[in-house]
Amino acid sequence: MKSSARWWILLVIAAVVAIACFAIPMYVIRPFRAQGGRELAMALAVMRIRPVLSILAAIVAVAVAFALWRMYAGIGKRLLILQGAVAAIVFAALSWINVYELMFHGAGKPAFVSVKSAALEPDEMLLTVNTGGSARAYPIDYIAYHHIVNDRAGNIPIVATY
Repeated sequence: MKSSARWWILLVIAAVVAIACFAIPMYVIRPFRAQGGRELAMALAVMRIRPVLSILAAIVAVAVAFALWRMYAGIGKRLLILQGAVAAIVFAALSWINVYELMFHGAGKPAFVSVKSAALEPDEMLLTVNTGGSARAYPIDYIAYHHIVNDRAGNIPIVATY
């Protein structure tokens, strides 16, 4: 195998690793879908190692890009080199951002209605809290999006989560 072919393979591997550091947890942990135990364990393992792995992939991609850049003078090959390095850098940076914190905002101050005026579907599931003589009910569909509701049941501060 030619020396330049090895560099190209290394550039592709670095870009794929950086993309995987971002894409695997993003795909597996996305909301509103069932997650299997093995795939969730894999996504969580990737999340644990991705800080180091994504930086390493970006560094390797940049180093390889410099080596390849000197080997080629043509604009076509240099654009491919640049694309590989930029992909590794961009996805390495994206893997450091918790997109779920950006997507899902806390529920803020929830509004409540009385039991009599609540419009619920017969099969709608609720998360309920009954403490201190006060009761609250939160639709699971609502909590599935916001994930957390800070509230008070009577004089007791509570956190409802799902």
